[in-house]
Amino acid sequence: MDADFRNFFRVYLDLERGYEKTGELRPTLLSFSDSYVKSIHDGFEQIMSDNYFGPEEYEGLTDIEFPDKETLHIYLRNMYDYLFNDAPEQPMPPGY
Repeated sequence: MDADFRNFFRVYLDLERGYEKTGELRPTLLSFSDSYVKSIHDGFEQIMSDNYFGPEEYEGLTDIEFPDKETLHIYLRNMYDYLFNDAPEQPMPPGY
């Protein structure tokens, strides 16, 4: 996992901002350089296919707890679809 990807999660998906539903996350991400957006895209693909990335690793990045791996991966897929596939709404982590 590269530094840009880790920092994206720590800054935009952490406990403080991860529950904000302003509609600005996708436009914010897409305002960065193409190489940065590609880094975030590739990072999502990596963790979604990584059998070892689970709730503990996600909590280490964001301080947000997920009850299980399945719930986390559904959230990650939905976030990926929001950021890169024009899903209409930003998903919220558990407890929203």
